[in-house]
Amino acid sequence: MKIYRIAMPNDPKAFLKQLGVESGGVSIIADKMEHYCFYLKDVRTPALNILKQDALSIGAELAVPSGVITCEKEHYDALLIGTRKHIGILSRKELAQPFGLKTLAGELKAFLKERPYPVQIMGVININEDSFFQGSRFAPDAAVERIRGMIGEGAQIIDIGAVSSRPGSVAVPAEEELARLRPLFDAIRDERLWEEAVFSIDSYEPLVLEYALECGFGLVNDITGGSDPRVIGLAARYGAKLCIMHMQGTPQTMQQSPHYDDVTAEVSEFFEERIARCEAAGMQRADIILDVGIGFGKKLEHNIALIRNLSHFKKFGCPLLVGASRKSMIDQIIPTPVEERLEGTLAIHLKALENGAHIIRCHDVKEHSKAMKVWEALKL
Repeated sequence: MKIYRIAMPNDPKAFLKQLGVESGGVSIIADKMEHYCFYLKDVRTPALNILKQDALSIGAELAVPSGVITCEKEHYDALLIGTRKHIGILSRKELAQPFGLKTLAGELKAFLKERPYPVQIMGVININEDSFFQGSRFAPDAAVERIRGMIGEGAQIIDIGAVSSRPGSVAVPAEEELARLRPLFDAIRDERLWEEAVFSIDSYEPLVLEYALECGFGLVNDITGGSDPRVIGLAARYGAKLCIMHMQGTPQTMQQSPHYDDVTAEVSEFFEERIARCEAAGMQRADIILDVGIGFGKKLEHNIALIRNLSHFKKFGCPLLVGASRKSMIDQIIPTPVEERLEGTLAIHLKALENGAHIIRCHDVKEHSKAMKVWEALKL
């Protein structure tokens, strides 16, 4: 006999089927293999005492501060630990309990409805001279050739913009933005490039967005996160997907001492509100992409927390996008000029994939395509 420890399978059901487990037992056993940890903030003490007993009764665990059992304070934080089976039981059990546990039950239930989406690469094309990475800047005529190159290297999505959103960047009138982009948009339409990949327009100006959508673009990448209802309306009317990004402040102000009490919770609340706006306009969650906005109004610790806690955002049932390509958070960890940040970019993006990202926005498509194929091969 031999015994060895293995990593948790990425797809428990597929692993069990390969092992030869009978079909009736696959789902039952798979639910026992998946483990969850939930950080509960500012929960009423009576609720924690009830939840503690309910968790222990089914084999789960709730880690609480020592003062909970004697109700020394009215509210505490806690850590809930359990398998998928445990969380399913608690999501039903707590529906009958007071002190806010019914709300908690609904939250837990949402995490059991995560949707699978394909992993995709989004390549970046900038039609401007002031984007922070020189390697992404192209004139319209050269951009067509580079787009074809990116598609050949493995990009399923091409993100095109003409206005820099780096910290302290200068705003550009919509008419000028469209003037920069129009020749490339026309080429994409006339050469039917939109049949070879999904084209994304990195803009929040309705004038620019409508022209792009008329030219076959299928995705609106809005760094303001749907702040303008006209943007949501255009995406809905053209049947396009919409990427909602979180940003604290504006590109001109976002890195002036950004502050959060709890960055994961605050970004989550932002997404919840913006998703509701999109659904009110008739959009489906599969067409709403969420981007936590790495480097947009965030310090290093905020960016790291969002990457580490990325799996939290899967509860919304929307595809998740991460774009940390060559950004300054790499320089803050290991001082590195922007031209030498590929290795750091790959490290962040592979961790993001591990934690639930579906779309990786990057400048270096070929290198990401190779790294992601190896990452896929290593998954169980």
